[in-house]
Amino acid sequence: MNIEGHTHANTAIAPERTPLLEIEDLHVSVPSANGRKFVISGLTLSVDAGEVVALVGESGSGKSMTALSLMRLLPHGAEINSGRISFAGRDILALSPSELDALRGADIGMLFQQPQAMLDPTSRVRTQVAEPLWVHRKMSRHAALGRVVGMLSDVGIPDPSARAQCFAHELSGGMAQRVMIAAALSGNPQLLIADEPTTALDVTVQAQILRLLDDERRKRRLATLLITHDLSVVAAFADRIAVMYAGRIVEEGPTQAILKAPQHPYTKALISCSLLTTDSEGQLLTIPGSSSQAHDMSCGCRFHPRCALAQSAGMGGRCMATEPDLNALPEGRKARCWAVDDNHAGSHASHTVC
Repeated sequence: MNIEGHTHANTAIAPERTPLLEIEDLHVSVPSANGRKFVISGLTLSVDAGEVVALVGESGSGKSMTALSLMRLLPHGAEINSGRISFAGRDILALSPSELDALRGADIGMLFQQPQAMLDPTSRVRTQVAEPLWVHRKMSRHAALGRVVGMLSDVGIPDPSARAQCFAHELSGGMAQRVMIAAALSGNPQLLIADEPTTALDVTVQAQILRLLDDERRKRRLATLLITHDLSVVAAFADRIAVMYAGRIVEEGPTQAILKAPQHPYTKALISCSLLTTDSEGQLLTIPGSSSQAHDMSCGCRFHPRCALAQSAGMGGRCMATEPDLNALPEGRKARCWAVDDNHAGSHASHTVC
């Protein structure tokens, strides 16, 4: 898989830095055998107007839970314990249910991993695409339904008049995701949250959907939070990357800078695995161990049990005892690693010792 040599559409013209979405010190927990477990711990992230930020990491890292937190659609038992989520200056955590309903689908659109499962099996496509128009944009039902064929055509659906009459089970995965895109964009949102939008699709359809999303967000100057594990997608479309491990961001910065010179050992390992790199014996590189217990760690760097640097002489004790902060580096980058701190001596802030 090639993640080098890509230049996405926003590389030449950097958007003016205007924070649209701001997340500060977010903590989210779920029930566990020992009480509650934090699946997001102290997450801070922003997305500017017109910017594409990719949130990447392994399954279980907290990426999708972050997206659900932003929309306040957490599964039963999960709860936001502390933190702040601000969208266009509004405190999302303070909104009433009716205010949230007005926000979802109008100012914020969302795409999910399994589009066919997200479509209502009892309603025709035309009704589901038109609904945001009469709910959020206050069009008459007749006028909204009249817009559907054009909207389906805009997202590349052939024979849109016929497709508008279909039910979800009559659509392929790619067609279903195009319908979801039409519905997500129909409210003219400022922010799109795309959670693994091409995971269930074949490679050819993936490329078509990603090009469509990129075209639409550039035309609309649409801010996008792209949640993915696919670094080739990130390389092609994202302005900035935030790498997440066990509920924490461990590295953040401009896409090309991170892909060319990752700082955190976990980021380096992700990139090596994505490139299908082999070791001296010809075996594909993998990240040893599992992150399943990392959420429960009360001391040290959460990645240290899987990190070769942490096992080396002179590093292990500190990595096991004290978790480094997410510290600023040159060129707008950040990383959470003792080895990186040592390489940039003088740049790190205080750390919490267990």
